[in-house]
Amino acid sequence: MAELSTAPFLGTLRVHSVLYGNEPSRIDQAIAHLERAADIAIAGGVFSEISLVYGDCSPTSELEPAVVAYARPGSALHGVEYRYFDANLGSAQGHNRLLEDLVDDYVLIMNPDIMMAPNALVELAKSFVDARAGMVEAKQLPIEHPKEYDLVSGETSWAATACTMIPTSLIRELGGFDHETFFLYCDDVDFSWRVRLAGKKVIYRPSAAAFHDKRLGAKGKWVAGAAEKYYSAEAALMLAYKYHREDIVADVLKYFRITNDETLLAAAKQFETRRETGKLPMQIDPSHKVAVFQDGAYAPHRFVM
Repeated sequence: MAELSTAPFLGTLRVHSVLYGNEPSRIDQAIAHLERAADIAIAGGVFSEISLVYGDCSPTSELEPAVVAYARPGSALHGVEYRYFDANLGSAQGHNRLLEDLVDDYVLIMNPDIMMAPNALVELAKSFVDARAGMVEAKQLPIEHPKEYDLVSGETSWAATACTMIPTSLIRELGGFDHETFFLYCDDVDFSWRVRLAGKKVIYRPSAAAFHDKRLGAKGKWVAGAAEKYYSAEAALMLAYKYHREDIVADVLKYFRITNDETLLAAAKQFETRRETGKLPMQIDPSHKVAVFQDGAYAPHRFVM
């Protein structure tokens, strides 16, 4: 992507993370790295104020001390706030709850185990020189996402909300994330595609780096836990249906049944129940302007993982 020499002034920024049973030490690391990035972004005139809000979906509020320890005078972060939901809302609804009282100009949505590079906020902000920029995603390390992006403009199919900056005005325009449809996965894919339907760009910015402690298995393949396997399977069906790809829905349901895998069968059953009870989402993008379904992914990939 072509490098820009300076980042524009964007006003105020609020950073959002949704917790669920995270290790306190990882929260400490994430905040420490964000503080450094905030210090540089404020000193560079990119933001006038940066704050951080955690929403906790954990069974108990025992993570609160790990968060409020950083709410101290002298920090580069204007405020560090902890909100206990007392319910497992999932990522989409958790972020929507945090977005309800958002008044800052921009929001950065990030996973609670993200460790940002010192210049990451500045680099993300540079893409907003383009008035059509709608979402700007950081490069995740050590495992970069394989999706394709334009090497000059950074434009791509979708942005992962592991570490992505979005204008508040755009979130308001689109009504936030579709938590009625997506619990844990594909909420960011769906939001990205709605951003593009609204005429805005989804941009991947590799010069903005963020360490995300994801690892491959011994055979070099992605190893999915039980929750990831179920909710990603459910989300795949819901996303294909929402974007008018009933052919893919049929193929995926057929595959799930052939595998005879209990987790995949449960996802198929949940989808069929929602169809029978009229609880599937309203379909959009009938002419397939933005939705990409390719080899089980939502963008062409540059390499196999």
